[in-house]
Amino acid sequence: MRSDANIAGPMTDPVPGPRTESMGEDVSRETPPPMDDTPIGRAAQLAVEALGRAGEGLPRPEQTRIMVVANQKGGVGKTTTTVNLAASLALHGARVLVVDLDPQGNASTALGIDHHAEVPSIYDVLVDSRPLSEVVQPVPDVEGLFCAPATIDLAGAEIELVSLVARESRLQRAIQAYEQPLDYILIDCPPSLGLLTVNALVAGAEVLIPIQCEYYALEGLGQLLRNVDLVRGHLNPNLHVSTILLTMYDGRTRLASQVADEVRSHFGDEVLRTSIPRSVRISEAPSYGQTVLTYDPGSSGALSYFEAAREIALKGVGVSYDAPHAHIGAQGDQSMVEGIQ
Repeated sequence: MRSDANIAGPMTDPVPGPRTESMGEDVSRETPPPMDDTPIGRAAQLAVEALGRAGEGLPRPEQTRIMVVANQKGGVGKTTTTVNLAASLALHGARVLVVDLDPQGNASTALGIDHHAEVPSIYDVLVDSRPLSEVVQPVPDVEGLFCAPATIDLAGAEIELVSLVARESRLQRAIQAYEQPLDYILIDCPPSLGLLTVNALVAGAEVLIPIQCEYYALEGLGQLLRNVDLVRGHLNPNLHVSTILLTMYDGRTRLASQVADEVRSHFGDEVLRTSIPRSVRISEAPSYGQTVLTYDPGSSGALSYFEAAREIALKGVGVSYDAPHAHIGAQGDQSMVEGIQ
């Protein structure tokens, strides 16, 4: 984890001295310097703010919230969203488990979890009925965050699951048998709608859909919503789309604003107020085996995920999972897709 202690100390208080003529007006010592003049100071200020928010704590759910992060379109930020929301919730004091269901294992990499072929993984849980507790690993640097890693073996799991009994509910049974107390379980799905994703939808109660603010962002979303309807109708009556998160938002472009407006008009309250900006720091963090929360806690990406996690936690207060929620229908989504395209 990068330490900002040495940066934050001297930079939070402006250095005393004469005013420069270019500032054009009186500026007291209490007035923070303009962002462009002291970018390092601004970053330090944001880091302190982010770490301060992390210590505030959030209300804990009455029972474990199982959230499925899904979108069969690739490159929308599913894995990035999963690991950074999980880290944000953990830094706010929650106990969080990330289940990596993507054979690429990117979530495991981003969390600094070893996932070479010999490591016990979620594949062993699904195919060989290994207890989930035997594959879960604690995440370095983030207390309260755990991961069930994916290995390359998972690539063949789709075929191997076909012949198994209760193939759609094997993850659900593994989670139910897991005895360690958890506040949240976030399941990172592969960019497809096969048996791995179906296992996630059967195991979860909530679906979180990341949507990138780009052209064709909503392409194929109707099929995902239809699958959610099918799973709810036949396998998991409590499943519902609870959260839509706008990712890769670039406020400088008209397209991003148009996509965001269209998504909000069709999905309403399911869309988080916080959107995730395009950020170099978010992209860099996984190469260091870290989330952006530990890699650069003062970055705009880290602050955005902190806020998104707060929204998710506060939306879940008092929510009951005993009955199906009002859901988003696939028919309404089709008009939305046509509107964007």
